[in-house]
Amino acid sequence: MTAERRALAQRGRRLEYFTIGWNSLEGIIAVLAGAMSGSISLLGFGVDSFIEVSSGAALLWRMAVDADEQQRQRRERLTLRLVGVSFLLLSAYVCFEAIRDLVGRSAPASSRIGIALACVSLVVMPLLSRAKRQVGRALGSAAMQADATQTAFCSWLSGILLGGLLLNSAFGLWWADPVAALVMTPIIAKEGIEGLRGDPCCD
Repeated sequence: MTAERRALAQRGRRLEYFTIGWNSLEGIIAVLAGAMSGSISLLGFGVDSFIEVSSGAALLWRMAVDADEQQRQRRERLTLRLVGVSFLLLSAYVCFEAIRDLVGRSAPASSRIGIALACVSLVVMPLLSRAKRQVGRALGSAAMQADATQTAFCSWLSGILLGGLLLNSAFGLWWADPVAALVMTPIIAKEGIEGLRGDPCCD
């Protein structure tokens, strides 16, 4: 393995360590804030953050064998499938809870913590996704580029989450939160299906 590739792999590991640390904190805050306010989209966002943690851990596992092409490819395929299953489970959970809240007309409380968290995530996630994608392309790693897509996906969820929380907070639109959660569902499911196929979008 060349010195340049070793340096790229090391940068990839640092990015994944940051991903694990950031998403662990983000997930804890989002789940607690969601539980306190009754926001299903905030809870779903928190669970997604923990899935990002598992994805980061899987990428570290894959990076550990970067010098061995055969093991590297095998671990990439397994990583994609594991993350795909996790996203499909998440999409089913979010969809069920959102429909239940709409039918039951369950109104979440306003969450300033959730709004602040979504704003910060909208800044951090695109930068992190771009850095991961650059490393993934340089290494020729489909798994790293898929992880970059998932990180970008987290920023999309942040925007949807922020819209739902702001509409509920500013105008008292109780249905905005579960509708925002339903908007998340097909996006989450799409990533899960691509992961199971082992053919993620890496453009």
